[in-house]
Amino acid sequence: MAPDFQRARRPEQVAARRTAILGAARELLAERPVSRISLRELADRVGLAKSNVLRYFDSREAIFLEVLDVTWVAWLDELEGELGAPRAAKPGYEREVRVATVIAKSLSRQRLLCELISTMAAVLERNISVETARTFKSRAAERTERLADVVRAQIPLDVEAAGHFAKAVFILVAGLWPYANPGEAVATVLAERGAPAGREMFVDGLTEGLVNQLVGLVVRAGQGPGR
Repeated sequence: MAPDFQRARRPEQVAARRTAILGAARELLAERPVSRISLRELADRVGLAKSNVLRYFDSREAIFLEVLDVTWVAWLDELEGELGAPRAAKPGYEREVRVATVIAKSLSRQRLLCELISTMAAVLERNISVETARTFKSRAAERTERLADVVRAQIPLDVEAAGHFAKAVFILVAGLWPYANPGEAVATVLAERGAPAGREMFVDGLTEGLVNQLVGLVVRAGQGPGR
C-alpha cells in the first residue's frame, strides 16, 4: 500500500519525501523505460497527488535527472575499484586498451545509467526550470571532471585531453544505447540479418570507440606505445 503522506514542513520531512519520490522513480525505471513513465504514475506509486510531487521537484524530468546524478556517482565509485592500480605502459598501447575496455564493460552493466544518459539531452533537460538546469549542469561538470581524473590516474594525459575523453564517453553511450536497444520490430529484422545481440553490439561498439579515442589522444600528446 502506498504511504499516506502529510505535507512536509520540516527539512527532514522534505528530505524524506524527496527520497520516497526518487525511490519510486527507480522502481518504475526497473520495470520500463523512462519514456513510458508518466508523472501521474509516479505520483500514484509514491502515494501523492501530482501537485504534491511538484512541491519537491519542478517536473517529471527533474526527478529523473536526480536519479541520473545519483547513479552516475555510484558508477564512478565502482569504476575506480574496477580499474585498480595504474599499470606501466607497454607496446601496442596495451595500457590504453585495457582502460578503455574496463570502462566500456563497466558501463554495459549499468543499464539505468546508460538509459538515462541516452535520454538526457533530448528529453530530460527539456522540461526543467533554470535553477534545476543550473544545478544539474554543475553536478554533471563535476562528474565529468571526476571521470577525467580517474583516467589521468591511469594514463598521463593533460587536463584538456582527459576532459575530452570523459565527454566522449557519454556522447558515445548516448548514441550507442538506443541502437543497441531497439524496438521489437527492428530487433526482429536485425536478428534476421545476423546482427549481434544488443548487449554485444553495445559493448563492442563502445569499446572500439573508447579505444580509438584514448589511443588517439595519447598519440597526439606525443606518447608512443610503451612510453
